[in-house]
Formats: sequence, C-alpha cells, structure tokens
Amino acid sequence: MAKILALDEGRNAFARREWKEAFTSFSKADSDSSLGPVDLEQLGNAAYLIGKDDEAILTWTRAYSEYVEHGERLHAARVGFWLCLSLMLTGKGAQSSGWLSRTQRLITGSPDDCVEHGYLLVVSGLFALFKGDGAGSCAYFEQATSLAQRFDDTDLLAVSILSRGQALIQIQRADEGVVLLDEAMLAVTSGQVSPIMAGIIYCAVILTCERIYDLQRAHEWTVALDDWCASQPELVAFRGQCLLHHSELLQFRGDWHKALEEAEQARDLLAGRTAQLAGRALYQQAELHRLSGDLKYADEIYREAGTMGFEPQPGVSLLRLAQGDVKAASTSIRRVENEAKCQQVLGGGVQRFKILGPFVEIMLAAGELESARGAADELVDIAMAMNALYLKATAAQMTGAVLLAQGHPEQALTPLREAWTLWQKLEVPYDSARVRVLIGRACELLRDGDTAKTHFDAATLVFERLGAAPELTRLRTGDWSCRGQVALITARERQVLALVASGQSNRQIAVDLGISEHTVARHISNIFNKLGVSSRTAASAFAFENNLL
Repeated sequence: MAKILALDEGRNAFARREWKEAFTSFSKADSDSSLGPVDLEQLGNAAYLIGKDDEAILTWTRAYSEYVEHGERLHAARVGFWLCLSLMLTGKGAQSSGWLSRTQRLITGSPDDCVEHGYLLVVSGLFALFKGDGAGSCAYFEQATSLAQRFDDTDLLAVSILSRGQALIQIQRADEGVVLLDEAMLAVTSGQVSPIMAGIIYCAVILTCERIYDLQRAHEWTVALDDWCASQPELVAFRGQCLLHHSELLQFRGDWHKALEEAEQARDLLAGRTAQLAGRALYQQAELHRLSGDLKYADEIYREAGTMGFEPQPGVSLLRLAQGDVKAASTSIRRVENEAKCQQVLGGGVQRFKILGPFVEIMLAAGELESARGAADELVDIAMAMNALYLKATAAQMTGAVLLAQGHPEQALTPLREAWTLWQKLEVPYDSARVRVLIGRACELLRDGDTAKTHFDAATLVFERLGAAPELTRLRTGDWSCRGQVALITARERQVLALVASGQSNRQIAVDLGISEHTVARHISNIFNKLGVSSRTAASAFAFENNLL
C-alpha cells in the first residue's frame, strides 16, 4: 500500500513538473520494492532534471535491463538513446559509443524504419558532427527527420532538425542552418517536446548562436530559456547553462556587475556536474575581472578554468598584454592562432574568428604589422562569409586599427566609423567605446582636436560606467599599447625615430642631425631593443601607434 501511494505521488509530481518531489516519491517506492521499467525510467528522468546525473545513469541502466528482460526491446532502445546522449554531453564519449553499439545490436532484426532507429541515427550523426564531418552527419539527420515525420514523434523531429541545422552551420551554410535552429525551437517553446529534450535543445541552440556570433538570436532564445527555467523552480539540470549564457549576454550589453554574479552562480551549479561547462563559467569570471582591471585575480581564475579542461584563451594572452608582458602575450597568442588554423582545416570554421581579433591587437602592440594585417584581412573574409553583425563590426574595427598603426588615419576612419555604427546597432557599449578611442586617435593625427575630444570624452563616460579601469588608464595617460617602452625612448632617439618613420636613410638622418652614420645606427639599434621590434617598418608603426611623431 505504501509503495502504491508513493508511486501515485511520484507520477503526479512528475506530471506537475515538481521534479524533486517526483524523485523523492519514486525513490521511496523503489526502496520498498523495486520499480518496474516504466517508473524506473521516470525516476531516472527526475534524477537528471534535479542535477543528479550519476543517479540518472544508474537508474536508466536498470530501466534498460528491465525492458530487455521483459522483451520490450524498442522501449529499451529509447532508454539507450538517453544514456548515449547524456553521456556524450558530459564528455564521456567512450561510454556513449559503447551504449550506442549495445543499443544498435539490441534492435538488430527490428524494421529499419522504426522510430527508435531514428533516435540512434541522431547519436551516430552527432558523433560524425563532433569529429568535423558536417556533410556526412547531415545524411544521418535527414534519415532521422524522415522517420520522425512518419511516426509523428515530436522529440525526434526537434532534435534531428536541430542537429541538421548545426551541421549546416559547420559546413558554412549558416543562413540555412539558423532557420532549422528556429524551427526546432518552435516545437520547444510550444510545449511539444519532453522536458529533458527541451532543455538540451535550448542550450544547444543558444550555444550554436553564440559560436556564430548571432547575438540577437542568442539573446532571444536565452530569454525564452530563462522563462522556461523559472517555470520549474526545482529544475537544476539546465539552470547553470542558462545563467552562463545570460552572463555572457549581460557582458555584451554592459551590465558587468550582474554578469559576474550570474557567472559565479553558474560555476556553483555546474561544479561537480560538467567539468567543461564549469571551466567555461570560470573563464567567464576571469574575463570580467580582466576587463575591470583585477588582473591578479583574473590570472588565478584563468588557471583554475584550465585545470577544469577549458582552454583559457585568448583571455590569458590578453591578460599578459594588459600586464605589459608583450613578449609572453605574443608567444601564447601565436600558439593559439596556429592551433585554431589547424582546427579550421578540420572543420573548426568560425571558431577561429574569436582568436583573430585578439591576435591583431597583440600583433599591433608587438609592432608586427604584417601579421596584424594578414589576420585583419582574414577577419574580413570570415565576416563576409558568415554575414553576422558582430563579425562585421570586429573585422571593421581591426582593419581600422591596422591602418591607423600603419600611419593612415584618414583611410582608417572609414572602417572605424562602420564598426562604431554596428556596435551601436548591437548595443555593445564596451566595444563601441573602444572604437571611439580609435576614431579619436585618427582625428588627433588629422589635427581635428575638437572631434577627437568628443570621442575621447564619450568613451571615458562608458568606461567609467562599466568599471573598465585598464581602458580608462590608457585613455587618460595616452598609453595605447599598455607598454612602458615609450618612457625609455630618449629625446634624441625620438628625433631619429621620427626621421626613420619619414623614410630617411641612415646617411640622410646623419646629415640632418649633424651626427655620424655610426651614431645613427647605434640609436636605431637602441630603439629596436627598447621597443622590442626588429625592423624599421615595425619601429615606424610603433611611432605612429603611440603618437611619438
């Protein structure tokens, strides 16, 4: 009698989406007498939704065995799918692959067009997708979609459409891919999809939108995910991801204080569950501390994120730049850029973009203009291919920064103003303020002091509101490069540097200054050493970059 009562309470609580009550009641019934496979499956679902991943896996495994023992192979295959997918999403690829093989063998002999076959096709397609075979994975997802439509299975239809959208994005067909993401989300937001599948699709869509820098779409679906989580106060499984996504969007929108709070909450919820996501939450915290100038604490948190298996780049390279260690920043960002290039060949695609912006910034600080120019051109190519406003704004800003460093302020103004317009449209205040500083510097070089002051004053207000201490310091001191090399240059060396930048030879400089060519060569050698450059072009670029002329 007690078991029947507990079972009824568990089933009713599950229907009401009171996941903790459902878990407690099902567990009580199971302790009195082992549950049947249907209720075991629901107990596993409840465990997963309240964040008890290990218990969910164990319970689903029991349900799988019970279904097999009762001869219900297709029901067992459904549970096998959840085991495959949940293990895959927590980074346990080998276990997931093992369950896929076991479940495929289980339904050998069943009709190939059964709906359970469609679920396993999705898992096979995801394995192909994660290996970089976007084109090959599409075939799996198309077959799964066909089976979902035939059997009117909304869960399978939503996940197969979502996965095909992700595959299309991976093979540079983003316009087609995002349409499928939206279609999958319509099924979720209309309540047609089961709770676990709904949470998985929410997080997958938002993460995919962030990867292609579709900030408007990511924001829209993050708000929807926030509402969905709020409607289920006992939900734990996806709340951490929701807070993490929301923190990243708050950072873009300029609410850094709230973004940091939510990143810390996300870290607490994800700790002990998914190492990769917990590491990403730590990285988000570190980024916010770096931007606000708490460099020492940011360094600690970047390291902690790294121990969780999350690559803390390009944040660490930008941190070294902010600390004034240009050599370390240059070395690390070059390593990361080379790795991103290899990943691009293997299907990494747009993920290379997030490295190239910091790469340009650091190369400019190091006086490596050719490397900066090449990366800026690549940014433009990717932005044109992906057609996302964020990418276009970043590419335009980096192009303008390179032109400015090369001593072409008038040419730089066109891409810089384009970037400013796009940042305003995206409502990203930090980047908008940074590009206004670049516009102000270009106007200064063009002797338009009034316009320069207008941009500098506007940027100052934004940096003060955000708490962007490093940017405020650079703006107020004129130390654009975050380096102390300028202070090391003597008055005579500045004269020599100005003549080098004007294109004069050592002999011409010697005549102009009334000194020997040997002395000119010694001054140039000293300048190179102090600036950390190895060519006249790089030294000239530094002079333009730091207003030494």
